[in-house]
Amino acid sequence: MRVLAAMSGGVDSAVAAARAVDAGHEVVGVHLALSANPGTLRTGSRGCCSKEDAGDARRAADVLGIPFYVWDFADRFKEDVIDDFVAAYAAGETPNPCLRCNEKIKFSALADRAQALGFDAVVTGHYARLDEGVLRRAVDADKDQSYVLAVLTAEQLARAMFPVGDTPKPRIREEAAERGLAVANKPDSHDICFIPSGDTRAFLGAKIGIRPGALVDSDGTVLGSHEGVHGFTVGQRKGLGLSHTAADGKPRYVTGIDPDSGTVKVGSVEDLQVDIVTADRAIWTSGTRPTDSVECVVQVRAHGGTAPAVVEPDGDGFVARLRAPLTGVAKGQAIVLYLPDADGGDTVIGSGTINGTDRTAVTESDPSAASA
Repeated sequence: MRVLAAMSGGVDSAVAAARAVDAGHEVVGVHLALSANPGTLRTGSRGCCSKEDAGDARRAADVLGIPFYVWDFADRFKEDVIDDFVAAYAAGETPNPCLRCNEKIKFSALADRAQALGFDAVVTGHYARLDEGVLRRAVDADKDQSYVLAVLTAEQLARAMFPVGDTPKPRIREEAAERGLAVANKPDSHDICFIPSGDTRAFLGAKIGIRPGALVDSDGTVLGSHEGVHGFTVGQRKGLGLSHTAADGKPRYVTGIDPDSGTVKVGSVEDLQVDIVTADRAIWTSGTRPTDSVECVVQVRAHGGTAPAVVEPDGDGFVARLRAPLTGVAKGQAIVLYLPDADGGDTVIGSGTINGTDRTAVTESDPSAASA
């Protein structure tokens, strides 16, 4: 096939491109320029889209002997990822920008351009597996990225390739060194790529400004004030800025956010427990919406936050009734549905965007039963 390899400048995408070459495909490498300030350099593993990353990607392409290009997607990235991120936090939600980047940039804008140019598929260094169009968890559970890929449609998955998903990360680094790729020991990126400082609250504050509000306990007692709901997410414990402790003396966590009134509700860890999660914008990776309820495992964060559940399709979304309570479930995050497999490579059956939670049978539950 004729395939386009998205090369970020990291070790995973470099090895993915190399494996596509080994498989006999006609491979062309492309680096996506997503930053409006590409001169900004990395600080260790923070940041992306720097001149360093573009140079690393180009050098890897040279070693592989494949054509290489840089495509400017900065405007599209700002609109679909950064602006969406800011708007979601301003609305009291907790978005996942990596998930949105996959949905809107790598497997929509990039894939559409690739198809228009005659490419059959897009190759990336994501840790996930594809078996005849079916998305599954990666072999390396610690690096698994199926959660942030679960927004892809059946059509998009049919035009995707994830060559490194069947290999543990340490072996990928060894393979890169064996191939003479200089990125073999390059640190992995972490945190949010467009906030190289790692200070999300400061980044959002500069974009949104000051919008004062109150921190209120579950009984309505005001425990403090804040400068904007964008500084909080459900489940947060640190950095609340409480002016005095709660009456029971227990730690407080963010349990709810009201962007209209500017109120941030706080409560005990028990108050965080939910056993019903509703979602909209459902995507069924098979391309077919289930007609009946589905027994599955749900995941509500990129790392952790899993529970068995019964999921019932509902309009353009679904309702997940959890068989074990979860904590820290935030609006705006994705909820991904998995069918467990015998070999541990759970199959993704769908995803949705969380728009609500409820607690029914969990009020007397032991908080230690909730998945972290």
